[in-house]
Amino acid sequence: MGAGLIALFFDLGDTIMDEGTEVKDAQATTLHADLIPGMGDALRWCKAQVGRLALVADTRPGTARNVLAQHGLTALFDYLAISETVGVEKPDPLLFQVALDALQIAPSDYAHVAMIGNNLERDIAGAKRLGLATIFLHWNERRRTTPLSAGETPDYTVTNAAELVALIARLTKD
Repeated sequence: MGAGLIALFFDLGDTIMDEGTEVKDAQATTLHADLIPGMGDALRWCKAQVGRLALVADTRPGTARNVLAQHGLTALFDYLAISETVGVEKPDPLLFQVALDALQIAPSDYAHVAMIGNNLERDIAGAKRLGLATIFLHWNERRRTTPLSAGETPDYTVTNAAELVALIARLTKD
């Protein structure tokens, strides 16, 4: 592939699942949650178009497993980089690095990997530190939506799953 995308990294909360619908157990592991409208189909499309997907999320391992399995999405992800398992939280570059290494992506290709997330301080700033492309999913106001620095300024902003698919389609043709 030329200059297009070779992998996509997704956050979980308010990027794939709607945090406002989470049902948790006593240990704060999410048992189930609704997806953001259209995100299931968007993820399936992204897997078919781009190929490699990873979850890069600050969450409990059970939360990711439960929500992905609930919606039949587990098999779409080649790797789950979960903060509690790795031992660091975003924006620490190590969480992104673990996913990059698991997918055998060379440093020269990092710019062809896009991180999709809803948190400027964690998702966008962390991914930018490694030179990844960044896509801010601004579909609600639960998190700060105005960058405080160049490091938090996303390369692209979308507000829903359909806009994300359209952007990925454009970027995979570049």
